[in-house]
Amino acid sequence: MTMIQALRSAMDVMLERDPDVVIYGQDVGYFGGVFRCTDGLQAKYGKSRVFDAPISEGGIVGTAVGMAAYGLRPVVEIQFADYFYPASDQIVSEAARLRYRSAGQFTAAMTIRMPCGGGIYGGQTHSQSPEAMFTHVCGLRTVMPSNPYDAKGLLIACIENDDPVIFLEPKRLYNGPFDGHHDMPVVPWSKHPLGEVPEGYYTVPLDSAKVVREGAALTVIAYGTMVYVAEAAARETGIDAEIIDLRSIWPLDLNTIVNSVKKTGRCVVVHEATRTSGFGAELCALVQEHCFYQLEAPIERVTGWDTPYPHAQEWAYFPGPERVGAAFKRAMGGA
Repeated sequence: MTMIQALRSAMDVMLERDPDVVIYGQDVGYFGGVFRCTDGLQAKYGKSRVFDAPISEGGIVGTAVGMAAYGLRPVVEIQFADYFYPASDQIVSEAARLRYRSAGQFTAAMTIRMPCGGGIYGGQTHSQSPEAMFTHVCGLRTVMPSNPYDAKGLLIACIENDDPVIFLEPKRLYNGPFDGHHDMPVVPWSKHPLGEVPEGYYTVPLDSAKVVREGAALTVIAYGTMVYVAEAAARETGIDAEIIDLRSIWPLDLNTIVNSVKKTGRCVVVHEATRTSGFGAELCALVQEHCFYQLEAPIERVTGWDTPYPHAQEWAYFPGPERVGAAFKRAMGGA
């Protein structure tokens, strides 16, 4: 399956298994979503289970909070992650705090899906990576898969979880494999499936990172599209990098990170979002706190620019294998 097919399969499985699951958002019903992730679900389950919502992100998330408090498990789509700002009060002040402020009497078992990141020349209002904003909010889970298998298993786990989840979906990975480069003129993917995905029910554990490439020279911490960029940098530099895919950005699988950095003695953090106050800063701080005496070189950080998202220059904005490879070499030269 492609990631789009895997996400659709996850929602299909949960709609069939749990009558409390409902799916809605802008254009997700009849049209099947702007990226076609919900294509065919309304026809299969009806307009009371899969339906369209007005162009009101605050209304979409606000009604989801009410539904979740009532006992439903809404899965709502914000058409692009850039559009979450009108819903930020409902996300931060209501969904994230409901369990705590009610002393556990109510929960917000809701999942907010958001396509994120660049790669489609969407410009400033269709290409942002706002994950750091959500990780700062107590009570929210933040998840970003890098492949179809994890996308399906994580989405099912999120829907079944009783906490509100921000489920970020990298657009560059929606339709097929990504080799870390931008050789094609618009989007660097092909039509070939990225991986095998079971048809039925399964879950991927939340709060669990995955070592996608074992190595001994240095540790790379990445998520989403940047996992493939890190793999390309490792291939092209020949450096024996151990690459960790966070999958669940927050809560974080700190043990996997610490064990890897203590083994390799070097660390490179990679993400697409802007550098200042990006989630990479938190990762660097945690590695410094837990692995200081094992570090043999300064922690390297490779990120997007500290600028508004560029339109025509987006491929220069993304961390690519050359920039990441240069960070690998700096880390190795710091011994």
